[in-house]
Parts: sequence; structure tokens; C-alpha cells
Amino acid sequence: MTIPGIRRSAKYLFMLFIVLACIYLLPRVAINTFYYPDNEIYGPTPTTAESVFFTAKDGTRLHGWFIPSATGPAENAIATVVHAHGNVGNMSAHWPLVSWLPERNVNVFMFDYRSFGESEGTPSQKGLQDDTQSAMDYVRHRADVDSERLVLLGQSLGGNNVLAAVGNCMDCANQQHGDRAGVRAIILDSTFSSYSAIANHMIPGSGFLLDDRYSADRNISSIAPIPLLLIHGTADHVIPWQQSEKLFSQAREPKQLIIIPEGEHIDAFSGRHGDDYRDAAIDFIRKAVTQ
Repeated sequence: MTIPGIRRSAKYLFMLFIVLACIYLLPRVAINTFYYPDNEIYGPTPTTAESVFFTAKDGTRLHGWFIPSATGPAENAIATVVHAHGNVGNMSAHWPLVSWLPERNVNVFMFDYRSFGESEGTPSQKGLQDDTQSAMDYVRHRADVDSERLVLLGQSLGGNNVLAAVGNCMDCANQQHGDRAGVRAIILDSTFSSYSAIANHMIPGSGFLLDDRYSADRNISSIAPIPLLLIHGTADHVIPWQQSEKLFSQAREPKQLIIIPEGEHIDAFSGRHGDDYRDAAIDFIRKAVTQ
């Protein structure tokens, strides 16, 4: 081969390398910019909360709060809710949304994903799946918790994390297998159907950059027979309520969908609607754990 030919070949190989590097790196850059970790303190630690640190399966140190039932011993609670919060803030910002549960004889375990709050590490889709499964496993091993009465509550991004933790990813090249031991019910509040769908909603055409293996729509059909409750407000300007309708259509029985007229993003349990949706959630939990 002549010198010019070698130079042309080297140029083409370099261009191919750049293209392949972009294909490999762009999705990773995109997902890193998707998360909004925050360590600001938005309010005091709940007075009855036990602050705990636990370790994710990959060794990342995570922070959580265990808030026992306010009406009796924790081991006698109706259930223990493992709460997976949304993308913005940390658990101190989301506590008001679940602060009513202990008064209804429900234990609550809140935790921060890696890099949120006092948790260490760097966020990723697989990492947040690990964090959610590790939080579930931590709760199962507490002596004051009935490990057969777990309820998962995922709000916004948290809904995708819950389903990735429990479901079996359908149509994935390397199929994920979920962890559902002791899970008696799942509640999804204002959840997006897939990473690509919410990315396209925010920036049209950007969805191809994100990995959908950890998305709700890849996992939701596999969680049956665990009872499922989806809640979404029609005035949600962050995640369109139609995405919960899509998830409901993909889910198998037993399932229930509550659409809140003029409801905003993750405000079903905020108190703005009184006790209507809090009562509905408690009724759903009671029925699920007594089946």
C-alpha cells in the first residue's frame, strides 16, 4: 500500500473511532445529565425517624430514614412502605408527601439514591435499580418489620426505579430479573412510561440517547400478580398523565388507575385534595396485604 493509501486508511479508521466513541459515550453523557442530585436540607429530620446507613450491592454507601408507625409497635403495622422518591431534591424534600402514613399505622422507609442527600456515589440507571433493591433488602432484615408486608411507593422517577427493581425487563438483550420477596403491593404516582418518552417530551428527538432497559414500560407487565395502583393528575405539566394510562394498559391484573382532575405532579398525597387519595391508598394497601 502506498503512503497516501495508508494515510487515507488511517483517516477513515480515526473517523470510525470517533463515530463509535460518540455512539458509546452519548447515552452515558445523556443519562448523567438526566439526574438532579441535591444535598440541600429542606426540613428537619422527622422526630421519630431512625437515621440509618446501609450498603448497596455494589458497595455504595446509602442513607435512609426508618419512621415507625405512630399508632403502635412497628412490628404490628399494617405494612412497611419503601418510598422511592422523584428526581429533584432528596428525601428531606419528599418527606411531607408520606408524613401522613405513620398516623395510619404504616411504617415508612425513605432512602436517598446514590449522590442524593447524604448518599455517596454517582447516579446511573443500574445504580438506582441497585439502590432500590438494596433498600428493600435492608428493610426485610430489620427485626421490627414484617418482611412479608412490604409496599413499594414510587413517585415520578421513583416509579421506574421500583419497577426496574421488581420486574423482569421484557424485550431486553440482557434480561433483568427482579427482586419481589415480600412485596404485597406497588403504588406508582405520576410515573413516566419510559426514559425515552420523557426525554422526547422535554426535548423532542432526544429519546434515542437513553437506555430504556430500566424503563417502566419494559417491566410493568411482569409484576403480576402483585396488586398495582397507578395515580396521576390531569394538570401534571412535568409528566403527561397519559403516560400512566399507557402503563395501565400494559399492566396485567390486578390493577387500578386513579386519574385526579386538575391534579398536579406528585400531589395526590400532599393534602391539597384532603384525605381522598390518602384513604384510597390505605384501602388499597389493606386489601393487598390481607389477600
